Amino acid sequence: MDIEMEKILVEKPSSIIIRKLKEMIELGVLKPNQVLPPERKLSEQFGVGRSHVREALKKMEYFGILKTQPQSGTFVVGLGAKAIEGLISNILEIDNNDFFSLIETRVTLELRIAELAAKRRTEADLVLVKNTLDAYQEAVKENSEDISEKDFMFHLSLCRCAKNSTLKSLMMIITPDILSQFDNKRVCSNDDRKNAIDEHNALYKAIVDQDSEKAREIMSNHLNPILMFAKEKYDLDY
Repeated sequence: MDIEMEKILVEKPSSIIIRKLKEMIELGVLKPNQVLPPERKLSEQFGVGRSHVREALKKMEYFGILKTQPQSGTFVVGLGAKAIEGLISNILEIDNNDFFSLIETRVTLELRIAELAAKRRTEADLVLVKNTLDAYQEAVKENSEDISEKDFMFHLSLCRCAKNSTLKSLMMIITPDILSQFDNKRVCSNDDRKNAIDEHNALYKAIVDQDSEKAREIMSNHLNPILMFAKEKYDLDY
């Protein structure tokens, strides 16, 4: 007889850092307009890698809780404590989203990114996209451990073509979670990755040709299998 076990949810380091900073704001240790310690110092104090600190600060900055000024540092914005607490709760809620929510959000963003990339790309942008495309193809050929990262670097290069900083920021927020989920759930097989090379090349051509409708169509076909995988994983019927 199969026994159902309750899943153990492990909180991400970046979420723990955000929660700790929330507590410091609530207790008045961190006050509005107060400058935070440098990233290196926070890393030492929290006992985590600097990449986790950077991810937490980036999320808090995107939501308007922190602000960074060159040569001045990163500081808490001049909002009331209650408003800041509410915004932080929203970030932590986003961090706990399920795999399907992440993929559905990614698809929504990337369809628009593909359209804008085809319309707004420059010759310099195309060089960057081609470089990331070649890097992904090489990673698949060598079956290297960073295939997923190289894949996302290609997709993020399209954000540069799209010339929309908000879309890029949203992609940067959800990308770390998606990457970890991809590895844990083994979403893509070797055959899937080889097919992705053809789809990436077709998408690149549509962007070169500035065919926005074709770019959106290719992106939709490219991401649809991942969306279907996520639906089946959660047994969703919508």
